[in-house]
Amino acid sequence: MANEPKAKNIVWHPGDVSREARQKKLGHRGCTMWFTGLSGSGKSTVAVALEKALWDRGIVSYILDGDNVRHGLNKDLGFSPEDRTENIRRIGEVANLFTDSGVINLTAFISPYRADRDVVRELMEEGDFIEVHVDCPLEECEKRDVKGLYKKARAGEIPEFTGISAPYEAPENAELTLKTGDLALEESVAACIDYLESKGYIAKA
Repeated sequence: MANEPKAKNIVWHPGDVSREARQKKLGHRGCTMWFTGLSGSGKSTVAVALEKALWDRGIVSYILDGDNVRHGLNKDLGFSPEDRTENIRRIGEVANLFTDSGVINLTAFISPYRADRDVVRELMEEGDFIEVHVDCPLEECEKRDVKGLYKKARAGEIPEFTGISAPYEAPENAELTLKTGDLALEESVAACIDYLESKGYIAKA
């Protein structure tokens, strides 16, 4: 099976602290809010502001950002379809561990392929994976282009760039959609917190 470990003679070792015990001690439920959208749509910006808002309420959260992860864990991967799939597979496994630890895990990855995001969803327990579509028009993302990536992609300097020379498959049934072309940052953060409260991941303020 392709999803089985390559190494044999390995055994999973459970710990003595249950997930329920960790959640009781922390006072909230662990989960992964998976922010997906075009480059420049606001994924990292919303995640950073949300992490701070949660932290200010005593809620343990952590950001796994696409660029940051590619500096370490996934520095051996490029942007081919195969490498993108492996990038998301690896981070999905890490996100699953963070979620099990009781952390509200915020991942900010373009993650352009539905199938790859679905693999991560299936990896986790029911309710652990919250897909957040950071929905911003391509034209607005290009206007925001603080990194100059779209300009380079249009000039052919960056191959396989999502939205220009590589596809982006928008979620069809995301738990939450943020229209960041219309919403202020504070409104996007509030929408995320409202979702977490309404679904019982965190207590209402």
